[in-house]
Amino acid sequence: MKKSTLPLKNICGPEKKSIGKEALVKLLRWHFGYANFRGKQLEAIEAVLSGRDCFCLMPTGGGKSMCYQIPALAKPGIVLVVSPLIALMENQVSALKEKGISAEFLSSTQTSQVKTKIYEDIESVKPKLRLLYVTPELIDTVGFMSRLVKIHSRGLLNLIAIDEAHCISSWGHDFRPSYRKLSSLRSRLPNIPVLALTATAAPKVQKDIIGSLSLQSPLVLKSSFNRPNIYYEVRYKDLLDDPYADVCNLLKSCGNVCAIVYCLERTTCDDLASHLTTYGISCAAYHAGLNNKLRTSVLDDWISSKTQVVVATVAFGMGIDRKDVRVVCHFNTPKSMEAFYQESGRAGRDQLPSRSVLYYGVDDRRKMEFILSNSERKKQSSSLLDGSSKKALDNFRQMVEYCEESGCRRKKILESFGEMVSASLCEKSCDACKQPNIVAKNLEELKTAAAFRQRNGSSRIFITSLSNFKDGDYSEFWNHDDEANGSEEDISDSDEALDAAKNVASTGRSTKLRIQDKIDMLQRAEEKYYQNKNPEKQVNKLDKNAIPETLRETGRQRLLNTLKQNEKRFSDLRMSFEDSASILENECYKKYSKSGKSFYLSQMASTVRWLSTVDPTELTNKLGCAPDPPKDLQQPSESLTSSITLSAGQNNEKTNSVVLETEAAAENVSPATTLPPIPSFSEYINSRKVKSHHESKSKKRSPDMSQKNIQKKMRS
Repeated sequence: MKKSTLPLKNICGPEKKSIGKEALVKLLRWHFGYANFRGKQLEAIEAVLSGRDCFCLMPTGGGKSMCYQIPALAKPGIVLVVSPLIALMENQVSALKEKGISAEFLSSTQTSQVKTKIYEDIESVKPKLRLLYVTPELIDTVGFMSRLVKIHSRGLLNLIAIDEAHCISSWGHDFRPSYRKLSSLRSRLPNIPVLALTATAAPKVQKDIIGSLSLQSPLVLKSSFNRPNIYYEVRYKDLLDDPYADVCNLLKSCGNVCAIVYCLERTTCDDLASHLTTYGISCAAYHAGLNNKLRTSVLDDWISSKTQVVVATVAFGMGIDRKDVRVVCHFNTPKSMEAFYQESGRAGRDQLPSRSVLYYGVDDRRKMEFILSNSERKKQSSSLLDGSSKKALDNFRQMVEYCEESGCRRKKILESFGEMVSASLCEKSCDACKQPNIVAKNLEELKTAAAFRQRNGSSRIFITSLSNFKDGDYSEFWNHDDEANGSEEDISDSDEALDAAKNVASTGRSTKLRIQDKIDMLQRAEEKYYQNKNPEKQVNKLDKNAIPETLRETGRQRLLNTLKQNEKRFSDLRMSFEDSASILENECYKKYSKSGKSFYLSQMASTVRWLSTVDPTELTNKLGCAPDPPKDLQQPSESLTSSITLSAGQNNEKTNSVVLETEAAAENVSPATTLPPIPSFSEYINSRKVKSHHESKSKKRSPDMSQKNIQKKMRS
């Protein structure tokens, strides 16, 4: 049942100059059901009602929206709310209408009929509208600004509320140029109080917000950033056999609760959501790559509890009124402490115990540092350096310290916002304080694994040494086969990173020398490996990056599910879906088995996305030219065996080449077939050197022999 607005004569005095606390609390209880105001809410409300500018810094879940919704009910007229996201506006307007409060929003998604109805109401003698939500881009248009000026001249504009005000600062973690244009509101709409609200703003950002909006002697209200009901934890991907399985087990251990999993790439969102769904978790992906209808459906299902978990990019959840989120996971390291605090703060807005779990990986760190550092170099070369790129790199390194140091997590978060506290404030509500020995042990193992990988040249960010490579000839941590959409929330297709890869590849010594250096390095690494006193220990470390059979089986199942979902398109496929899935998975495994799990998972995700859009003819061609399916590999034909044996008898050098190319198949060849021994890398290189030496000698001798033959003919 919708509640009607309380009569204004009961709220304001005869002259409507001041509104008492009791009247404001009465509005709060009637419309929102809360007994009293929290934190700095009442001070902010009283300030804007008196006509004073206000800057309000409240943590996520602190009730910032109440600071402009109550004033909209306390005085006749319209409150203008500037919001950065359409989904945020839709959610808040829908919630207000359910409470009987007249609210609307204007955006590009609405029909002309709806917009016309809203404009007719605000231009009427007594508008019914109390809150109007708009985007900063709309305010920048001449037509809408002229309407605002008319409303202002009639005395119907009460307050301008700017939500997520940190977007106006280039030093903030979510800078949007369109917010900068809001500075004109002060000059175009004078004598109207401005309320700036944000949940994440460092001291420098706070000053920038106040200056950019031209706030006049504002009341500055700051609440503590501490969220005592959230337990903070960091898990290390490099120490996990299967990070996807760990996320799955974490969510299952928490029961049927509401959760958000944040990823930096759309590919990861789709792949992880598919994995969780396979294992019985009600889950859906949400990112800008989906159409508006599908995104709205996912959001509605999650808000109405039809879906338990949403795997999303960072834009999801901003301003959405879902208070019972119990778990927030970050599958990739966020780009800044501000972003991490805001996203993790979407858990436990009802003040009940909740969890924030961050999955940290050395590969993720190197990838992000590579992109941010390259962005810095690109700005320096183009003479556009403004310090923002360096600031972004410093912000990310702050997150690295949060993950790689053993101190209290809560203390690090608060100190990053200038709030100095002691570690005792935590009261063992983070893993570093609750289990310091385990965290210290994990960090030591992480350092050992990272040092071993770097020492042996097995970093997962690879750049080819060929200076004239083409697309597809290079290999990097992220997958360039995916769609390139250039979205702010999808960093996997960064053109800057590609340019940097080409620059690195084209510099240095000649191609021949670089290849020879790599051969020498690999030879030394192999000799060092065999000389090691504890070879078993080294093998175990290498196996950490191996692809287990369970992960391969999961990949085959994902491909099979995708093929079945597109059964109508692939009805004419001659091969069974099971065999097709096995062939595609085996192709991914053969290509990236030695590169590691990250490469393998990225390629599998790319294949799943490719199957969703591929033409049946193209799929048939790919399966026709793909490597033999696993069944053929496990039971090789007699012709294959005889050909290998024949090659062994005729030419030992050719046989070595065949065996190296069919290494995976050779392990399963029948015992009766005797294959020549596989040479080590050192033996292979040495044999090549000897062969090249003999060839060079023979070339030198050939001119002398020909000269002698000529002399013999002359004598005869």
